[in-house]
Amino acid sequence: LQGPCALLARRFSDVKFAKTHEWVRTEGDVATLGISDFAQGQLGEVVYCDLPEEGATFKGAETLCTLESVKAVGEVYAPAECEVVAVNEKLGDEPSTVNTSPLGDGWLVKVKFSGDLSNLMDQAAYEKHVEAEAKEDE
Repeated sequence: LQGPCALLARRFSDVKFAKTHEWVRTEGDVATLGISDFAQGQLGEVVYCDLPEEGATFKGAETLCTLESVKAVGEVYAPAECEVVAVNEKLGDEPSTVNTSPLGDGWLVKVKFSGDLSNLMDQAAYEKHVEAEAKEDE
């Protein structure tokens, strides 16, 4: 792959996923975190994002933030122990960005992880996980 396609392919190959449908893209010692396209589809149109404060710390599997949609409230979990270093302020005015660009402009927080991320999956493993979960719901 060459040009923009190569950049896009590389960008998504760097993304790792948690079984609870969060994605993580690490750049240096800071990681951007959001929810997967599958998760936003399950949640429906997001109308409010309750994001943490910068400097907040979380243990692995602890609720990092909540997303309210027209049909449910979804919890977003910390994949590992971390500290929030930035929040996506844009979501205060445009929470539906989580739906329209879940792996792009709809990111939730930027964190510094101090915990183990070895339980995260690559794109192919995550897609198999989603397929298996969808079969369980049938």
